[in-house]
Amino acid sequence: MTDDLDNGVPHSARVWNHWLGGTDNFTVDRAVGDDFAKLYPDITVVARHSRAFLKRAVTFLVTEAGIRQFLDVGTGIPSAEHTHQVAQAAAADVKVVYADNDPLVLKHARALLAGTPEGRVAYVDADLNAPATIVQAAGATLDLTQPVGLILMNVLGHVPGVDRAVAIVGELLDALPSGSYLITADGTDVIDGPAFQEAIAVWNANAPLSYHLRHPEELARFLGGLEVLEPGLVPCSRWRPSPEATGDDLREVDEFGAVARKP
Repeated sequence: MTDDLDNGVPHSARVWNHWLGGTDNFTVDRAVGDDFAKLYPDITVVARHSRAFLKRAVTFLVTEAGIRQFLDVGTGIPSAEHTHQVAQAAAADVKVVYADNDPLVLKHARALLAGTPEGRVAYVDADLNAPATIVQAAGATLDLTQPVGLILMNVLGHVPGVDRAVAIVGELLDALPSGSYLITADGTDVIDGPAFQEAIAVWNANAPLSYHLRHPEELARFLGGLEVLEPGLVPCSRWRPSPEATGDDLREVDEFGAVARKP
């Protein structure tokens, strides 16, 4: 692992940061992100609803399910209302471990590790494809005999084969006790299929790490053996929206998310 940042190759975490209106990205990330948005302008809407879904899901797990520790894998670049900020605002003693393998993410994570005095925030430099390494490192901060909220947001699409992605989810969940939860969401192609597919093709032609849109039936495989909470696997905007939500707040987007409990 090196702290040298490659600013000549686009990276999904930095492009996502650009779509969210952040500044922690390079010219190449903005160029690819803008080319993507020309083909699929709704990507910024997807990014906004994805972040809002994560916030609602984390808040629910803390306030309603009593979860006090989270493992956020493929976290990306920390931004406003990131997992630890949302969780610790609901309960100050929450512990959060972030796992990612991007040098820029690591640099920003080092500036975030304070958290609340009652809780704790830690960062694991590990790859999604090495779930055993992630779990072992997370165990230095989290009590893996107690329920954990596992977060896999917009990261499983980077795994080329759906069977391998399902296996990774299974390996991570197998290491967590009964009563743990999975929060997951990824891109689909059932609402704006052709436009999203064309934009993804541009991404895959320019970035070293490809992304694969999947049908909701494929995403549902990540939830196998779990107790899926209502309303099930749905567009992120439709997962337990605020009672005050109207218009664009409820607009269906090509990212489906769910929250599920390990029996």
